[in-house]
Amino acid sequence: MNVPLARALRSLEGVATGDAFGELHFSIPDLYARTVVPDGPWPWTDDTHMALSIVEVLATHQRIVADALAAAFVRRFQGEPWRGYGAGAIELLHRLGSGADWREASPALFGGGSFGNGAAMRVAPLGAYFADDPERAVVEARQSAIVTHAHPEGQAGAIAVAVAAALAAEPSGPEGDAFIDAVTQLVPPSEVHSGLRTARGIPHDRWDEAVSRLGTGARISAQDTVPFCVWVAAYHLRDYEAALRTTARGRGDVDTTCAIVGGIVALSASGIPSSWIERREAISWQTPHTAL
Repeated sequence: MNVPLARALRSLEGVATGDAFGELHFSIPDLYARTVVPDGPWPWTDDTHMALSIVEVLATHQRIVADALAAAFVRRFQGEPWRGYGAGAIELLHRLGSGADWREASPALFGGGSFGNGAAMRVAPLGAYFADDPERAVVEARQSAIVTHAHPEGQAGAIAVAVAAALAAEPSGPEGDAFIDAVTQLVPPSEVHSGLRTARGIPHDRWDEAVSRLGTGARISAQDTVPFCVWVAAYHLRDYEAALRTTARGRGDVDTTCAIVGGIVALSASGIPSSWIERREAISWQTPHTAL
């Protein structure tokens, strides 16, 4: 297996485990504080489902081919539509499945394109794949986002997460404030960019301030999701479990925030807790029926 794909698969494990861990918090709100985790299986959601398509397209084409990605999204959605997709994604994927072109359907969503956090939640494996060239990661992340998120904010969120993942994959990459700065430099002017600049000024031990000023995805937008996730990742790059517990403590769109942080930190931490992976639902990436 080539190195870029191996990195992408490592990030995918982080996305899926974070997604599943975060999803548990909707039924066990205080799980982030418990030392003993519940028995499995821990199901994952649409966050992982769409990330699987990202990895599939990269493995096949070594880049993002938007038409191929749209087809993969539709195929997986039609096979398992119960994965927790949002209303906008359901509407769009139904339209694409009925023959609509994403070039027309995506910009029409919400009267100007979606700025939700869906493009960000699935993109960390792409950043891992292009870790040797963060600027290429920016281009490919935008291409991966535009299929479903025509709004510039949705694309900016995807770019930020992809760059964060690329930086996390560097063995001696930046951490803390320097990490946030490095991500911000490659994100285009946007509310996401402004949120990252705000995150840069929040000390690592001011979790309550980070939650109140950045949000944790309660509005399900890239703007109120991605800056918090980058802030958490920046200060927990070496400890996957601590990163996920800190993220989940913020509640909000917790499966998505945990998927994002998990996909980033899996690239820099020593590993994901084996007991978590054992409990998590298995993942597949080549087709809906081919297990890793």
